[in-house]
Amino acid sequence: MATLVDVTDAADPRLADYRDLRDVQLRKHLEAEHGLFLAEGEKVVRRAVEAGHEPRSFLMAPRWIDGLADVLDRTDAPCYVVSEDLAEQVTGFHVHRGALASLQRRPLPAVADVLAGARSVLVLEDIVDHTNVGAIIRCGAALDFDAVLLAPRCADPLYRRAIKVAMGSVFTLPWTRVPDWRAALPDLSAAGFTTLALTLAEDAVPIEEAVADVDRVALVLGSEGHGLSSHWERSADRRAVIPMAAGVDSLNVAAATAIACYVTQQR
Repeated sequence: MATLVDVTDAADPRLADYRDLRDVQLRKHLEAEHGLFLAEGEKVVRRAVEAGHEPRSFLMAPRWIDGLADVLDRTDAPCYVVSEDLAEQVTGFHVHRGALASLQRRPLPAVADVLAGARSVLVLEDIVDHTNVGAIIRCGAALDFDAVLLAPRCADPLYRRAIKVAMGSVFTLPWTRVPDWRAALPDLSAAGFTTLALTLAEDAVPIEEAVADVDRVALVLGSEGHGLSSHWERSADRRAVIPMAAGVDSLNVAAATAIACYVTQQR
């Protein structure tokens, strides 16, 4: 059972995992150095622990303790109990969901293990916004995709904001990073997937047509600004587009993912 520890000093070193959560660069360095990630909110904290991630500690206001009592019963990690004002001093923002947890990262699985038995996967190239990555993973989980692969420069799915937007889907939908950006799509084709790039390329066909005769499919999505690189666009087996009404040429990548996943799963 977790030990409840009252903390009244924002400078207490035991709260180091939770400091300056708005500083993205600092958090990237700290979380990589210590092999940790943060979960925010009762539902997300619960889902992280239920998925088998080992807690390092918890930080919460008193009113959230009862709601997470069953989670705290499963671990010996300390639970730092603080006022909501103190939590804001430490984290740098108002923790309106009341509860945070610091958890251990696990080694990323091999691509082959993530793809084992998969029929529908998402492949992300250089999507750098954590909110978009979280939303895409949530779309994939909601629409019954089997896995997500990320290029090396994609945003971290275990960054706090990504986890929050994904509502914990990052703990249930298998994902990993591809080790070789250049060979990623040819490798998927060799593994039996039809790689389908979402793009505005002139030879792109409507997505309903592109997926109609496909068995195992990998939907390939590009960065928020420039879309897919020319290399990945050329490397894909097919190119597809979501038809738009006049005057609109594209959607936010998360919105496009939701539509593409839905159409793909109707094939």
